[in-house]
Amino acid sequence: MWEVEFFEKDNGRCPAKEFLAELSPKKDLPYIYNSIKQLEEHGYHLKRPHVDFLKDDIWELRIKTINGNFRFFYFFFDKGKIIITHGIKKKSGVVNPKEIEFAKECKVIYLDRKGRNR
Repeated sequence: MWEVEFFEKDNGRCPAKEFLAELSPKKDLPYIYNSIKQLEEHGYHLKRPHVDFLKDDIWELRIKTINGNFRFFYFFFDKGKIIITHGIKKKSGVVNPKEIEFAKECKVIYLDRKGRNR
C-alpha cells in the first residue's frame, strides 16, 4: 500500500486540492477518488491506461469522467509515498509541457524541504 500526499506550496496553497474543489462532486470526484485509491493500492504496478510516465520522473494519473478527461501529475518519493502536484482537465491530445515543468518545479521544492538534492 502506498501513501498519497498532495503537494503544498510554501504559502500553504495546495494546487491539487484547489483543482478538486472546482469539480463536480457527483460527475467527477467519485471517478477521481477511485483512481487515486487504485494508485495507492498499486503504486508502480499500475499501468496504462490508468497511468503514464511523462518524463524526468513525472507521471500522470489518467482519469475519464462524465465531464471529460483529467490528469493528475505526480512523482514517487522514498518507499511507499506518492506526491500529487496538481491536476488539469485535458483538452487536447498532448499534455502541455508547462504542466510537466510545473510538476518538476514542485518536485524540486519538495525534495529541498526533505533535505535532498535533486
